[in-house]
Amino acid sequence: MSFRFSRNELASPPSSSAEHDRARSVSIGTLAAAFCVGGVVALIALSTARTARAQTGAGPADGAPLMRAPLQVVAPVDLKRYAGLWHEQARLPNRFEKKCVGPVTAEYTPQEDGTVQVVNRCGLADGQFDEVAGSARVVPVAGQPGAGRLEVRFAPAWLSWLPAVWGDYWILKLDRDYQVALVGAPNRDYLWVLSRTPKLDEATLREQLEYARSLGFDVDKVVRTGETVTTAR
Repeated sequence: MSFRFSRNELASPPSSSAEHDRARSVSIGTLAAAFCVGGVVALIALSTARTARAQTGAGPADGAPLMRAPLQVVAPVDLKRYAGLWHEQARLPNRFEKKCVGPVTAEYTPQEDGTVQVVNRCGLADGQFDEVAGSARVVPVAGQPGAGRLEVRFAPAWLSWLPAVWGDYWILKLDRDYQVALVGAPNRDYLWVLSRTPKLDEATLREQLEYARSLGFDVDKVVRTGETVTTAR
């Protein structure tokens, strides 16, 4: 930028210079006023758009996840009646049972300290059986004494203080005779249909799965126990 003045500018009379300054001030004032008015109009438009969007409600197109109702558990559940041997009939694929291709059972035994001993057993491809023992504990639910909400741990007992070693075990459906149970997790990634009998009739199994579907579980991914599973979480 140059600070030199041209000869014509130096020769201009004072009155011309004053008029030039006034004209320049008017122009600047006009531009400033226009800028302010434009800013106000833009703010009004932005505010109107935000209000309209808020009233419309967010959907999948807005990047907002679809909300599902929280799962409810059976209450009350008599753990002494629930104890004993259960046969798995169907499940959502999971990493814990990726090698299970044969019968799967779970046996629950109440302990004196209020916990429940858990022993899971499943058939492998070579005809052998895999067995793992763990422990379950009741999770209190406010206003629902004896609610069927438990946590299961298969890690060593000395790691039981770690929240990460406990998995959710929610009893979502249970018949009055304690013969058929639907068990899942609140994130809907895990689901099991259990029965006292080794083979549950097809109509009852479908009823359990349709109920699970109504709760938001991806029943289309469910496998029947004994089928080969190639995918797992």
